[in-house]
Amino acid sequence: RRERQRFVDKNGRCNVQHGNLGGESSRYLSDFFTTLVDLKWRWNLLIFLLTYTVAWLVMASMWWGIAYLRGDLHQAHGDTYSPCVANVYNFPSAFLFFVETEATIGYGHRYITERCPEGIVLFLFQSLLGSVVDAFLIGCMFIKMSQPKKRAETLMFSRAAVISQRDAKLCLMFRVGNLRNSHMVSAQIRCKLIKSRQTPEGEFLPLDQCELDVGFGTGADQLFLVSPLTICHEINSESPFFCLSQRSLRSEQFEIVVILEGIVETTGMTCQARTSYTEDEVLWGHRFLPVMSLEDGFFRVDYSQFHATFEVPTPPYSVKE
Repeated sequence: RRERQRFVDKNGRCNVQHGNLGGESSRYLSDFFTTLVDLKWRWNLLIFLLTYTVAWLVMASMWWGIAYLRGDLHQAHGDTYSPCVANVYNFPSAFLFFVETEATIGYGHRYITERCPEGIVLFLFQSLLGSVVDAFLIGCMFIKMSQPKKRAETLMFSRAAVISQRDAKLCLMFRVGNLRNSHMVSAQIRCKLIKSRQTPEGEFLPLDQCELDVGFGTGADQLFLVSPLTICHEINSESPFFCLSQRSLRSEQFEIVVILEGIVETTGMTCQARTSYTEDEVLWGHRFLPVMSLEDGFFRVDYSQFHATFEVPTPPYSVKE
C-alpha cells in the first residue's frame, strides 16, 4: 500500500497549513514577539542584524545632523570653541561616538559638552531606545535558544505499534524511551485516534479525534521515564478498536497520534514530543523484544533492540467477536 498523507509526521511535525487568512493575518503583528520567536533561525538572525544596523545608522546620522547644523564639522574643537560633541568631524566619527555611547565603551576621546541641549535630549532618547531594542531582541534570542525542541529529539518512539495479548487481554502497545540521563519530570502520555467518520445526521468529519485510554484511571499514563517503557491501550468494549480484527486492519484507515509531555529536569521548561502510527505501522500478533539487562551493579539498556519485534500467537478475531 502506498504511503498516504499523515496528519502528524513521525518526527512530530503537524502537516497543517493555514491559508486565506484575510484580515486575520493582522493578529500575527499584534503578537509580534511570539511571531518573532516562532520564526526560523535564519530569519531571526537576519532581523537581528538588520534592526541593529538600521538603528545604528539612523542614530549616527542624527548625531552627524546635529554637528552639521551647529557648524561643528568645520570648526576647530579647542578652548575657544565648544562643540556639541567633541572630536566629531564627519560621519565616521559620529558613528563611532554613537557606538561608544551605546556599548558603554567610553574611550574618553569623544563626549557631549554641556552647551548642547539638543545633544542631551538625543542622548536620553538613544539610551531609552537602545534599552528597549536590546530587551526585545536579546529576550527573543534567549527564549528561542532555551526552547526545549531539541530535547524532544532525544525522546524515542518505536517505529511500529503492536497488537497482542497481555494479561489475557488484547492490547495495542508501543514503546517510548529517553536517551538522556536527565529525567523528564511529571512525564505524561496521551493518544488520539484520527479517523474520518460520518454522523447519523449525515455530517462527514474528515479528521475526527477520539481519545485512546492508556491508563488514565489507573495512573499508568504518568510515566517514570528512566528506561524504555511499553505503553498499553486495552482493547475493550469502550475502545474504538472494539471491532478491529486482523482481517479488518488491512482495510482500515486511521492514524494514532502519540503526545508525550514533561518538564525538562535541567531547565524546568515544558517539553512535548509527538509521533504517529498509521494502520500500516500496526503489527498484529507481535511483541517487543526486551531491551533491559542486569549488568555488574546497574541496569543496561540496549537501544539496538528498541524497535525490534517478534511474532507471538494471537487470535485473529476482534474483541467483539
